[in-house]
Amino acid sequence: MSNKIRYISEDHLITRQNRAETEFLAAFAAEKPTFAQPQVVLNPYLINPLCALVMFTTSEALAPTLTVHGRRYERENLSHTFKAATEHFLPVLGLYEDFANTVSIALPDGRTTTLTIRTGKLPAEVCRCLNVQASLDYLGDAIMFLSPAGKNLPTAYDYKGDIRWLLTENTMFDIKRMKNGNIVTGSSRFCHMPYNCTGLIEINLLGKIYKEYRMPGNYHHDHFEMDNGDLLALTQDFSRDTVEDMCVLLDRNTGAIKKTWDYRRVLPMDVGGSGSQDAHDWFHNNAVWYDKGSNSLTLSGRHQDAIINIDYESGALNWIIGDPEGWPQEMVDKYFFTPVGDVANFDWQYEQHACVVCPDGDVMCFDNGQYRAKVKDKYIANRDNFSRGVRYRIDTAKMEIEQVWQYGKERGAEFFSPYICNVEYYGEGHYMIHSGGIGREHGYASPSLGAFLDMKDPKAELRSITVEEKDGIVLYQLETEGNFYRAEKLPLYHGGDNLLLGEGRLLGSLEVTEEFDTVPEAEEVFELPPSFHNLLIEEDEDRFVFHGKFEKGTLAMLCLESGDERHHYFLNTSASWHLAMCSGAFLEKDERDIKIHISKLGLHGMFTVKLIINDRKYQTGVSICCP
Repeated sequence: MSNKIRYISEDHLITRQNRAETEFLAAFAAEKPTFAQPQVVLNPYLINPLCALVMFTTSEALAPTLTVHGRRYERENLSHTFKAATEHFLPVLGLYEDFANTVSIALPDGRTTTLTIRTGKLPAEVCRCLNVQASLDYLGDAIMFLSPAGKNLPTAYDYKGDIRWLLTENTMFDIKRMKNGNIVTGSSRFCHMPYNCTGLIEINLLGKIYKEYRMPGNYHHDHFEMDNGDLLALTQDFSRDTVEDMCVLLDRNTGAIKKTWDYRRVLPMDVGGSGSQDAHDWFHNNAVWYDKGSNSLTLSGRHQDAIINIDYESGALNWIIGDPEGWPQEMVDKYFFTPVGDVANFDWQYEQHACVVCPDGDVMCFDNGQYRAKVKDKYIANRDNFSRGVRYRIDTAKMEIEQVWQYGKERGAEFFSPYICNVEYYGEGHYMIHSGGIGREHGYASPSLGAFLDMKDPKAELRSITVEEKDGIVLYQLETEGNFYRAEKLPLYHGGDNLLLGEGRLLGSLEVTEEFDTVPEAEEVFELPPSFHNLLIEEDEDRFVFHGKFEKGTLAMLCLESGDERHHYFLNTSASWHLAMCSGAFLEKDERDIKIHISKLGLHGMFTVKLIINDRKYQTGVSICCP
């Protein structure tokens, strides 16, 4: 193997999309395509191969209706009527893979145009539908969006299990539609292990990014749109020794942080631990929900088996749902609930995800059930366990709790997901239950999280099962390959603007990357590091990511040098084990492979990159430009 350092410099995706949009708009302005011969751009924003943009002009303002024709019969047609205009930019969504799609456009004056849009095959890593039980009458124009929990891709499936939407960027965590019709999800840009990304992105279903909201503490797991459009987002402070224990409020227009909630001020960190708790990741906040009626935040803490509720204004603790074993008695007396009703069939939730507050104040979640106990000698093995959706009714005056609904316990280990997953409330008695983290070995529930399974083993399999139930009747079930973090049922088109043209923007900021004060003595050698280290440096506009392979315990440090200016970043090559891996997107197959993200914030000028390995300082031949 050559010991050449691989280096990739690529503009941010927003910059590349802005450039692509400028180019096709220039072609549109120059050619002024007619309704009879419109311009068609397949995958106009570079990351959705199952979409296109149709552009044409009309002499008067008209409202066109676009139809993507079903592959089998007319009832599968997907239609949408756009606002009246003279210049038309029509998103074509829901194209079939590797197919000559028929797309027709009709104008109110009776004219029609029919196009054939050919798509290619999707990437090999796409997770396929294995089984679907659904009807077109039930789903209508909606399809099921699944957000990835590994190196698979964001994917949406129709009632037949056909993939009708896909992003070739591995965006992170939940997909949620905002009031303006856009979706907000986590960016695909790596920052910190195990799964922290730069922040949130607001995109449309063509894949056009309108905004990226960068956050100094990065983004993980979940977000929530407030009435005024501002965004609650889960984060942390990397300058301290704990993670996943903070929430911030982001200004929707500027990306500025307007308010912060720090759970270390609310809860003790060394009590009530789940089987996955450690001192670093003591709470593991994986969901946030704002309840307007009580002006409060409800938060899921996987590593304390606790759903907590805090006052929005003061951050004061209101109540805790969870098994009280292992908590101080004074907290049990003040904040915990006592089960009532059918107590014989009542179960607490363990290592739960995706808390939801129903309109009447009931609380739902996905009860993963991992360990299903607070004491080690009571732990239940995964192959004997169950996961479920559950709804609790709480009385905060009497501090009583009643289990009023559950789905999944009756399916046992076949439906068991030790991590990820979500529930959705559609209406009274109408719920979605997404068990997205199923992992099996030799036909039994694996003792490991799906992210850690060796998929080269023919006896290992990853599955995701999404169920919708109404009044106790299962109306929908989708089973796919792979693990998926959450599911969200959405129509492809919505009543607002399905495409707004204009430049996407980078908002907010990353952190200043922590430097290492102590620099080891090392002999500078004017050669590249040994080829074993398989080095790669990826640079974009606001940061770069260094990849390398190192034997455990190697002393390694990244150095940036410019004249007399020096910056040093420690490379942690010690063995590490993550007890919670809610996304394996950044997980390497070889544990010796490490990566480190370096923000350009606070750096100015051109820097030479060098690498200390044990007692030698090597050249890389790479220079980084910091604005």
